[in-house]
Amino acid sequence: MPKPVVAEEKRRRRRPTRNGTVLSERLIVETALRMLREHGSAGLTARRLGLALDADPSTLYRYFRGMDDLTLAIGDALIGEALRGWRRTGEWRADLRAIGLRIHAAYVAHPQAAQLTAGRVTGRPNELAADEAVLDVLRTAGFALPDTVRIYHAFIDQTLAFAALDAASLALPSAALRADEDMWRSTYARLPASTHPRIAEAAGHLAARMPDSAYPTALEMLLDSAAAQLRS
Repeated sequence: MPKPVVAEEKRRRRRPTRNGTVLSERLIVETALRMLREHGSAGLTARRLGLALDADPSTLYRYFRGMDDLTLAIGDALIGEALRGWRRTGEWRADLRAIGLRIHAAYVAHPQAAQLTAGRVTGRPNELAADEAVLDVLRTAGFALPDTVRIYHAFIDQTLAFAALDAASLALPSAALRADEDMWRSTYARLPASTHPRIAEAAGHLAARMPDSAYPTALEMLLDSAAAQLRS
């Protein structure tokens, strides 16, 4: 049975760690993000996190029910990073574009954490705030409730799917990432029109576009579709 999580105000009254640091949920999440960036998901364990914080690993379980609970907190922190500074303009398309690009950017800024969390549902405050904001933008724009939920579903899943895909590329070793990007010039660009006519005619465009994320284009296509429905 998981141990009960102690309320934040009670945790703060406890003694600091051996090096004088007072633990908090935020500090643990920030340290976990750094460890993921430096060592990947395999390097994030309670023992290693305790060492990084100069605290007994068991202390972590006063803040989180387990490592999976910490994973959810990391995912929620990424969404919180995306929401920071986002403001509604009253123009639904611009507002959705901004929040989508912000969420995508927050995840790809932490590719190892994105791979670990993009497919999770945290139920935590930042995720709830983002969901409420997207749903409200759509409803305020005049979409019917079933259409609001359908567009919200596509919007959120598309954003997180591209975040996971792009993060997977960014998490590759540098040499592997460069080799993948160069493939469009070293292999695709050299295919003869006699055997691969469509690739041959598109080779220059493919080499220019494919190393970049398709998320902004896919997002515009989704917004175009939603706008057309709103006009009909």
